[in-house]
Amino acid sequence: MKDRKGFFRFGSSSVVSAADLAQLVRAPAALSVPGDVIAGAAAAGRPLNSRVLGTIGSSVCLYWAGMALNDYADATVDAVERPQRPVPSGRIPRRTALAVAGGLTATGLGLAAAANGRRGLLGALPLTGLIWAYDLGLKSTRAGAATMAAARTVDVLSGALATAPTGTALRRGAVPAALVGVHTYTLTALSRHEISGAPTRVPATTLAVSTATALVTALPTVLPTTRTAALSRPDLRTAVTATGALAYLATYGTAQARAVRKPSGANVRRAVGAGILGLLPLQAALTARAGAPAVAAVLGVAHPLARRLARRISPT
Repeated sequence: MKDRKGFFRFGSSSVVSAADLAQLVRAPAALSVPGDVIAGAAAAGRPLNSRVLGTIGSSVCLYWAGMALNDYADATVDAVERPQRPVPSGRIPRRTALAVAGGLTATGLGLAAAANGRRGLLGALPLTGLIWAYDLGLKSTRAGAATMAAARTVDVLSGALATAPTGTALRRGAVPAALVGVHTYTLTALSRHEISGAPTRVPATTLAVSTATALVTALPTVLPTTRTAALSRPDLRTAVTATGALAYLATYGTAQARAVRKPSGANVRRAVGAGILGLLPLQAALTARAGAPAVAAVLGVAHPLARRLARRISPT
């Protein structure tokens, strides 16, 4: 509940500033979420409609819920490794972080149901389960990276499902879902070394996989016979796809190359931050590849905005 300008009240005793809440949920990083849904919807033939927009709102809330839940679960570790974070610094009580996570989860599920009914919950419920399982138990296990990759994969497929509840829509969304999932796996694997630094083989491996992801994304594809395809000019589609793939490598790839040369904790953190925001040009390339270059261009424009905001609030 909002208390006074710039502050929110949780319960009878916890008052939290909007700035601290934004840091808790890594607010700017949520700009990496809409492109998941849009890429899936574009692959299925309808990049934007009211159901897709509702799914985007749901996914953003669930993403923020995961960030708050992460800080609730990692409070003890963060007290040593990241004492400046809102929970270990005492600016946000741990129980408040859990309350924020719960409230955002409920909001995300509600938006999914309101936008798409049972179809919306088919995407939102598995996504919720993966987020909570990751933060509360699987994060530090061998299954952690795969769980996070699965969450992003489901997010992309929820965009395809929002266009039509058919197996065909899901099959068309499989390629962008797989590529976003692969990117997320490498990113999560790299993030395990943000504090102490990584063996050189880790960023070297993730860089190789990211390069392959960009190349596969840029490969030409046969467009499905849909309204989206009919509105797309092949030359524009190719140009936007290539630009997105190159921008992806120019940001995430360059940061990983720097970590290969010097795999310190600081360089790994920069690579992880670049990887989170690097999802935007990758999503833009996948959206253009599916035949919606105009929508993809909007995602591309959001990338520099996200990078600017990340200088104020860290996405990691």
